[in-house]
Amino acid sequence: MPNSNNIPNSIHPQLDIFERLLAGETILPNDPQMHRLRDESFAVRKLLIEMNNSSDSEEVTKILSEILDQEIQNVAVFTPIYINYGKHINIGKNVFINFDCTFLALGGITIEDDVLIGPKVSLITENHPLDPKLRNGLIGKAIHIKKNAWIGANATILPGVTIGENSVVAAGAVVSKNVPDDTIVGGIPAKIIKKIENENI
Repeated sequence: MPNSNNIPNSIHPQLDIFERLLAGETILPNDPQMHRLRDESFAVRKLLIEMNNSSDSEEVTKILSEILDQEIQNVAVFTPIYINYGKHINIGKNVFINFDCTFLALGGITIEDDVLIGPKVSLITENHPLDPKLRNGLIGKAIHIKKNAWIGANATILPGVTIGENSVVAAGAVVSKNVPDDTIVGGIPAKIIKKIENENI
């Protein structure tokens, strides 16, 4: 039922707003749970301030595990890192995240084992409707970075993108489409540069 501003309500306002974002539902500004996004973001920010000011690797791991609500294993993070909602982020083993990365994660981020993420990388799972009347709405689409991928410095991965196993995203690339396994992409927008020959050493 449209409201007085002719902006329709979200489809399932009775369901948890975070679950609806993961499911790809458009969340509109008049959603009765919209305040929860702000509240959670500020709660995470409080933990991030503590983590980003720590010089103790064990403390960084402990706080990051709390933010993600997940016990992380052998994950190295060079702070600072910026996250708006950690509970939609899943990180595998032996992952390295360099300085100054930004994860906007309401749509869900999966980072598999052995992934390397360079400095100033942005993983952006959130978007807005093109319709000007709904522009302040929010849409989430998951990002999936598969095993042993390498995301170069200052690259941006956009909503809904999967980076294939063993693939490389060149520094500064903006990736808007899925990247196949064993592939190097680069540029704005990112395009395939070459395939990686997987040699057994």
